[in-house]
Amino acid sequence: MFSNLSDMTKMLEGLQESTQKLQKEMESKTFSAKSGGGLVEVVMNGKGEVIDINIDDSLLEDKESLQILLIGAMNDAYKMLEQNRAQSALGMLGGMNPFGAK
Repeated sequence: MFSNLSDMTKMLEGLQESTQKLQKEMESKTFSAKSGGGLVEVVMNGKGEVIDINIDDSLLEDKESLQILLIGAMNDAYKMLEQNRAQSALGMLGGMNPFGAK
């Protein structure tokens, strides 16, 4: 696959640069998920940090429902983040299979 060590080193350097670029792109993205028909919204950044939560006033007296909806929205936002990470990583590899299978 590599004609010499220099080719492999160049490829690894390029991969490292691509990984750093991907990480910076991910950090700048936000992921928003709603639950309860929009009564709760959670916004998460690409690092997986919750940066905003919006709660409809009607839920402020119903602690149990609020907890359930918050958990659902946070989990959904995190799933979106992870799916985006996986898709970005696959895109970065450009179809390259590191295990050699076809």
